[in-house]
Amino acid sequence: MGCFITFEGIEGCGKTTQIRMAGEFLEAKGIPVIVTEEPGGTALGAELRKLLLNRSDFEFCTESELFLFLSDRAQHVKELIMPALSRNMWVLCDRFTDATVAYQCFGRGLDRDVVRGMVDFAAAGLRPRLTFLFDLPVETGLARAMDRGSKTGYASEADRFESEKVEFHRRVREGYLVLAGEEPERFFVIDGRKEIPAVQREVSSRLTKLIDARNDG
Repeated sequence: MGCFITFEGIEGCGKTTQIRMAGEFLEAKGIPVIVTEEPGGTALGAELRKLLLNRSDFEFCTESELFLFLSDRAQHVKELIMPALSRNMWVLCDRFTDATVAYQCFGRGLDRDVVRGMVDFAAAGLRPRLTFLFDLPVETGLARAMDRGSKTGYASEADRFESEKVEFHRRVREGYLVLAGEEPERFFVIDGRKEIPAVQREVSSRLTKLIDARNDG
């Protein structure tokens, strides 16, 4: 069986850059790896991503938003993630179940006990072996996200979430930290304020330890 690793954090935390570098790091070590994302990762997921992240003329109720994310995950797990793991590949995923709890429960206010069962069902019980959480102040992350959009010359794909009030993002960050505190053996929290190379070294070091542990096992 392969190894499932997730990358989490608020908007602008740097996880998307780091997951790409982590994939390159594993490839250089001869480890078969797939880098994927949520929402997205499948043809259905790509369409759901457009609905969920882009601004539009209609609004989602909180429950509808949750079910769209869960639909994306169910397809993602069955079509891509589980088959890859069964082929002994390492799967790196940009957001997974922790994002649902952080954004929809802590951020939107949905009942965590109710959502947890839905999340587990959509993920077919799959849990990450390791989760990198890139933590930084909300104001710093949002400033980075806005700067990223201005540099590309067009609005960021995640504008629908980036445009939420600061209080929303603070609740999401708090949610992530609560989750990390509940499962310290799974989460590896990194200061996202650091420069990209410094963060990359921390990620690579933790991946190396995981590789060694699996080889010893």
